[in-house]
Amino acid sequence: MTEYISPFAADLIGFAGSFFIVAAFAYSNLTTQMNALWFNVSNFIGAALLTVSLTVNFNLPTMVLEVVWMAIALFGIAKALIARRAVKGAAQ
Repeated sequence: MTEYISPFAADLIGFAGSFFIVAAFAYSNLTTQMNALWFNVSNFIGAALLTVSLTVNFNLPTMVLEVVWMAIALFGIAKALIARRAVKGAAQ
């Protein structure tokens, strides 16, 4: 993948991914009412960006962690969207 992304660009992408994950973590600890969709989308974006970074600076345990992180975030996104749909359906 280094022919497409330089190591420096991969680091910047990784820092952006870290920012999304840390922002989601901070949000979850600071908010009084969690927006599950925002939280999981932010985690998914962060893990995806870190995964892109890891294609250049490969580390297998971290790659596995990010893939699992994205899978859990996708589950959370689906769950949040289903819950929103149920609330909208009940309101009608």
